[in-house]
Amino acid sequence: MKNSIFLLAVFTTFWMFGCNQAQNNNSQTADETKTATSDRRCYVALTGTDTADLKITTAKDGKVTGDLLMKYGVKPNEVERVINKGKVEGNFHGDTLFLNYLYTSGNLNNTLYQNPLALLKNGDQLILGVGEIQNSVGRSYFVKNKPIDFEKGRFKFMPADCK
Repeated sequence: MKNSIFLLAVFTTFWMFGCNQAQNNNSQTADETKTATSDRRCYVALTGTDTADLKITTAKDGKVTGDLLMKYGVKPNEVERVINKGKVEGNFHGDTLFLNYLYTSGNLNNTLYQNPLALLKNGDQLILGVGEIQNSVGRSYFVKNKPIDFEKGRFKFMPADCK
């Protein structure tokens, strides 16, 4: 009887240890796969005294997330540069990247703003489009059935090294 209890205890210990190891290995494999399947890209746009830095990561499921920093040059009636800094999230529809931009504007303003963005992929470039925007339920959207003009967009994002 003592041998049976001892063998059962040893068997249970090995079984529990083995299951725990398999679970840890599966967790590591999932993390490695997630990292290996996402694509990180960085872009920069320069237009006169205005600059923009875009860093995006595209997940395997097509979801795009990242950061966007826009710095506008000082205009004659302004004292300092306007800086918009925030997060982007969205996905590609064909060759167009539709993003929601959640950002703050200026150094002292803690108000969060939200705008839709559309970027046309043209080779390695991303061209920011201009379109008519409507507000609904506290959120801004491009007006359906109204074209987005990518020729009027002032930011043309070129690939850059990710820092």
